[in-house]
Amino acid sequence: MKKAKALLSATAIASLLIIAGCSGGYNGQLLGELDRPKWNPITPYGMVFIPSGVLHIGPSDQDVNASLQARAKQVSIVGFYMDDTEITNNEYRQFINWVRDSVAHKMIGDVQTSDDGKESIDWNKKIEWSGKEKNEQLEDIYLPENERVWGRKELALSKLKYDYEWFDIKAASLTKNKGKSRTSFIRKESCNVYPDTLVWVRDFSYSYNEPMTRNYFHHPAFDDYPVVGVTWPQANAFCYWRTRLWEDYRTPRGEPLMDIFRLPTEHEWEYAARGGKKLAPFPWGGPYVRNSKGCILANFKPGRGNYPEDGGFYTVRSDAYWPNDYGLYCMAGNVAEWTSSAFYENSYSFIHDLNPDIRYDAEESEPEAMKRKVTRGGSWKDIGYYIENGTRHWEYGDSAKSYVGFRCITTFLGRDITDQ
Repeated sequence: MKKAKALLSATAIASLLIIAGCSGGYNGQLLGELDRPKWNPITPYGMVFIPSGVLHIGPSDQDVNASLQARAKQVSIVGFYMDDTEITNNEYRQFINWVRDSVAHKMIGDVQTSDDGKESIDWNKKIEWSGKEKNEQLEDIYLPENERVWGRKELALSKLKYDYEWFDIKAASLTKNKGKSRTSFIRKESCNVYPDTLVWVRDFSYSYNEPMTRNYFHHPAFDDYPVVGVTWPQANAFCYWRTRLWEDYRTPRGEPLMDIFRLPTEHEWEYAARGGKKLAPFPWGGPYVRNSKGCILANFKPGRGNYPEDGGFYTVRSDAYWPNDYGLYCMAGNVAEWTSSAFYENSYSFIHDLNPDIRYDAEESEPEAMKRKVTRGGSWKDIGYYIENGTRHWEYGDSAKSYVGFRCITTFLGRDITDQ
């Protein structure tokens, strides 16, 4: 009976569409626009779907610092997609190479002009990195001869800048800004994108880590390890580039776009880390860091500093250890992760309970305390307390560390991925 009714309804709608098309109108019916594209949500490669739900934020265990930075509160989180692993060296290298090639194309002059006068890179042109003529045109992308070791040609990393722009919706929504020109809210950014490989030496006094500086980001042995030495602005630049990469592919095909790729808020991150286990101290449940066989379940600093006991001396592969129930790897340990949230000690006392978000982009001249960004998950060099789901920590946004990386999310458009 239900199938018959559905078939009848479909036939009626089809008839109305035919009538509307023939008469040049809607036959007096409220049908909505008829030429709208279909929306079939797909899961971006390497991401998993996190459904909407409720999160009980706050400490999962004793607050060992007595800092009271995470008071108990219930919040609701809307669904999103999240990278199942931290962004790896090889994934970030795709970003680096895209920026390198874009700089090289501009130096060579591989630029095309559209009908409306806008210039863009002609990506169909191939860069010939060898050959005398090309070498002369690309000479500025390399270090000058007096800065080379053994005469090796190496990229001048200061040239690898990514320029992008974004619309500041928060500022545009303020009542005091009502009536201002749209251009007032377009922010233009320029970011040097190469990770700081010197962090391996800088972060640890009287410790020999030079091999990691020389090899960690370059060597194929570490391709699937999480990228580190990336500042908060660099992580954001990666997200904007990833959005552009996605949209540049889908737009010419007339396919509807998803929301932008971005860093998670600290509460989106915590909600995902818990994997549906609302009060569990760790992504795998808890309350212990070992399973029943005595195996350590994350990459951190066990005991008093037996770093290799958990299977990794520094970082490990981004898909090491078992994932949580949402399919996310290394939400505890390995590397701490940048979030989009500004760090305030008492933010839990005033954030909204509906998709809480607190952001602040400090100017260079503002106090250092205003430049703190929340990091979550703890890292390979942290003790067990810092890898708990509810533990908050922070780093200055303009600082790069050998133990901080990131992963991206994008908000799901709709109620649930299972909706038909």
